Amino acid sequence: MGQSAEFGKFLKAMRSRLKPEDAGLPGTSAARRVPGLRREEIARLADVSTDYYTRLEQGRNIHPSRAVLDSVARALRLDSSEQAHMMDLLEHCAESQRPGVPAQGVRPGLRQLLDAVGDVPALVLGRRSDVLAGNRLAFLLFADFTALPAGERNLTRWLMLEPRARELFRDWKSVAAEAVGALRVDVGRHPNDAQANQLVGELAVHSEHFRQWWAGHRVATPSAGNLRLHHPVVGDLELNFENLVLPDDPDQVLRVFSAKPGSPSADSLTLLGSFGAGDAGAAPASTDSQRATQIADVSDAGGAS
Repeated sequence: MGQSAEFGKFLKAMRSRLKPEDAGLPGTSAARRVPGLRREEIARLADVSTDYYTRLEQGRNIHPSRAVLDSVARALRLDSSEQAHMMDLLEHCAESQRPGVPAQGVRPGLRQLLDAVGDVPALVLGRRSDVLAGNRLAFLLFADFTALPAGERNLTRWLMLEPRARELFRDWKSVAAEAVGALRVDVGRHPNDAQANQLVGELAVHSEHFRQWWAGHRVATPSAGNLRLHHPVVGDLELNFENLVLPDDPDQVLRVFSAKPGSPSADSLTLLGSFGAGDAGAAPASTDSQRATQIADVSDAGGAS
């Protein structure tokens, strides 16, 4: 599907979630045939003609001015992440016709950093949430992604299809839905990423939750957050995470997890890190000092991009 069509589908999805009272319009007792506001109502709120807005939703006008886009965003009550995603969809319309995306890799210095922060779980995530690298404690906490086939080393795929993920995350639905929203943003930025489109297709086939969330066009760009986990060995944990965008590659983030100092969760992380190979129940990493940090570099395993 062309990127201009995706732009139109996004506008339609955002329109369908609005109620008249959300947009300051008078409510009506008459039943609406479709959910959300009508096109003419959004057009009026955005101060454009109904025909013009209709062409936008149908992907037949992909050169609107910034002023028009800002007006449409206000009419649709988009937040900053949703507005940025709308701009991504429009900006990269031409790119959807270009082949491929660059291969992903992890710099040696970043691998050393993962070793240096070995007392806290840390992952390096690339495009489409591919797990490019992680330290031993992250693999003990979640899963040893290095043990998976190269094409399955993806955090969103693991969240949606791995039964253990539902047991680990006490708020699985909200965590998984946010991951799907982040994948939606990534696909908008890289419409020519064939592997991302394959991932979307696979998840749509195998997960009803994914199909519902994807159809809703929700977007998410979390910079930080909280997690409530139930680990099979150390029990309940409450963690914070920070996403640090790498300055030399905006498609990669260093996600670091931490617990409040002196808390039971901090003690549990310390306990988890003390387990030797085979003790943690989460496919632990090797204890060899040369592999304290295990790397799931997709560019080295199977030639994935």
